Amino acid sequence: MENDAATLYCPNENCQAANPLTHKFCQRCSTPLPKNYLWAVVDGPSVGSPGEILADRYLVLDKFVLLDTKPGLLALTPELDNLQPLKAYLRLIPYRLHVPQVYGILFLADGPSQREILLLEKPPLLVDDSIQQVHLGSELTVAWRDATSMRQLNWLWQIAHLWQPLVSEGVASSLLDSSVLRVEGSLVRLLELRFDAAKSPELTQLGEFWQQLVSYSKPAIVEFVDQVSLSLIQGKINSTDQLIGILDSGLAQLGRSQTPTIKIITKTDTGPSRQRNEDACSPPSGTLVSKPPQPTALAIVCDGIGGHEGGNVASNLAIETIQQQVQQLTKVPYDHIDPSLLLNDLEKAVAIANDKISQRNDSENRQGRQRMGTTLVMALPVAHEMYITHVGDSRAYWITRHGCYQVTLDDDVASREVRLGYAIYREAVQQSAAGSLVQALGMGPSTSLHPTSARFMLDEDAVFLLTSDGLSDFDRVEEYWETEILPILVGEANIANVADRLIEIANTKNGHDNVTIALVHYQVQYWEPEITIKAIIPESYSAKTVDFASRTTDATLLGSPNHKTQVIPDTEPAKTRSLPLHWIVPLIFVVAAGSLGLFVKQLRSPSGALPVFSNPLQTQNPAIEATPAPRSLANLSPGWVIKTNNPISLGNNQSLPPGAFLEVINTKPNPNPASVNFSVSMRVCANKSTQTPANTNNPAVISSVPPNSKPLPETVLLELSQLKRFGVTVLQPDAPSPCRTVTQPPVNQSPDTSPT
Repeated sequence: MENDAATLYCPNENCQAANPLTHKFCQRCSTPLPKNYLWAVVDGPSVGSPGEILADRYLVLDKFVLLDTKPGLLALTPELDNLQPLKAYLRLIPYRLHVPQVYGILFLADGPSQREILLLEKPPLLVDDSIQQVHLGSELTVAWRDATSMRQLNWLWQIAHLWQPLVSEGVASSLLDSSVLRVEGSLVRLLELRFDAAKSPELTQLGEFWQQLVSYSKPAIVEFVDQVSLSLIQGKINSTDQLIGILDSGLAQLGRSQTPTIKIITKTDTGPSRQRNEDACSPPSGTLVSKPPQPTALAIVCDGIGGHEGGNVASNLAIETIQQQVQQLTKVPYDHIDPSLLLNDLEKAVAIANDKISQRNDSENRQGRQRMGTTLVMALPVAHEMYITHVGDSRAYWITRHGCYQVTLDDDVASREVRLGYAIYREAVQQSAAGSLVQALGMGPSTSLHPTSARFMLDEDAVFLLTSDGLSDFDRVEEYWETEILPILVGEANIANVADRLIEIANTKNGHDNVTIALVHYQVQYWEPEITIKAIIPESYSAKTVDFASRTTDATLLGSPNHKTQVIPDTEPAKTRSLPLHWIVPLIFVVAAGSLGLFVKQLRSPSGALPVFSNPLQTQNPAIEATPAPRSLANLSPGWVIKTNNPISLGNNQSLPPGAFLEVINTKPNPNPASVNFSVSMRVCANKSTQTPANTNNPAVISSVPPNSKPLPETVLLELSQLKRFGVTVLQPDAPSPCRTVTQPPVNQSPDTSPT
């Protein structure tokens, strides 16, 4: 609702002029005017009357929707002691594409006392700035009937991905509440979080919620949605990994009705204040790549670290290495690719690049701040999906007609504080060293590197912007996306001209650093398929171990000469084989004659007794009835033995060589609830080639000592993702083991571990 008396104050601290609400730029200094629309979490009919201004800054636009008229000021934040109710929001910051984040607290007088009202930023809203009209995004259950079949399955796929993280925070009920489950274009977005009761909801309840969508599903998928929802209710689908795999299969079938056209352009510039450009990009700066006719479209942006010490070397080495690795991955037809394995392979490509830079640092004896390194963000479009991988603070943004969304989370101190539930982001970024990186390529071995990979389903035109912090600093993307990038989607701007304009904005509005960008314009032609797709629900399912914070597999590194991306094979139903008719009659005679002979032999035996047949139910191996799952990293348990297939660096000039054996002592959950990764404490047992006693008091424990390495400690502590990345093997029960069984320490006692 428009309010003539309300004004929007310029965030420039040297200006702070009042502007009409309809303006996009300050009429005095031309600074962009951010419109921070907020959702107020209130128990009651409304937070105030439309047009009312609360706390001298928040304009009430609707019952629970506010506009911050002083966006240059920090909002009030609760004390650390009062953060506990907000921790679910904070720890879910990796999912902020779907989950709103905390903006601050609004204190309102309520008689003699004060009310604390939680304010959430970037709620799912439809906004018309010209007339100040604001509407909530549609409820998913309402928007469902008008969506394409591709979008309907896309929404279910996003909910499936959100289920487990929200269960871990006790807020999965949010995905079953149609009043907070909203959509914004192709995105599923929550208005707020609904906290679970004493018991978290089960997947059966998700199936019941989805069942109500069946009657309004598009003809191509109505049977599919019905099958999936019923299988959830009946418990045939009992894990989110299984559910995601089934939805992936459905989306892949629908994806054949979608034809994408992709254009990529990159630009890099030294900037007005630097002598050397340490950034690098692929394709080379100024190159326009189109797919088709090109078979592959890959965009990479790297921001070198190290100044004259070699940041430009690191960024270019990363580009060169990853290009070589991804070129091999993209030779596989898209409909034969297992998405989770492709994500793993992209992360392995990053790990290989990291180790090349790190090894060069080591060979040149670089230590501490002298080590060269680089950030990285890359985008790989494959059919109806976009794969994003990143390390550091170079970012990826997803721009649609509905909004601009930052899809990567910086690997910096501020983001880490929020992810751990210690601070609100808007407050964390104000602290000293908030922007310091917690990881980058080349700073150490890849065993301590945790790249982030994600994939996004695309069912509408979009632009992905990859950028170094030369542009993204000071929220320049958020300020200028609507005027500069959105015109690409509506056909009013050329992608090459937009790239030039973004470099100009970075140099004139920031200007403190090199700047590099890549624009990926994804255009879609889609038609509803005439076929009806069906869900394939396996009778039994062995869950994959997919860590969505750090996705890896047990395969060897991409650098291995015999490695290739694992694919989904073409499978045909097994043909039933029958014996030829002319074999059957003789076979019957043979069996009958054998039985008669056995009977006669028993009659002629000295005892004359008939043979005694044991009861098969008494002697049957219980494993036949319920065969235990093969040992793997998915179900790791104490006492199991792991064999290394590749060197694993432990730091401090220590590394585990290939062929080393480790006995699992115990596993420890990751402190980040949104992650399914965990730490594994292990005892070093033996190495096939080099065996040296590590502890004379325990001759069963043998350590492997590679040449030029310090002797290994008795125990090591590694992340599950590290074990998977370096291709270890879990020995099966029938395999010979060099380890003796060790006693698991008490739960409240941690074994000695080495630094990793």
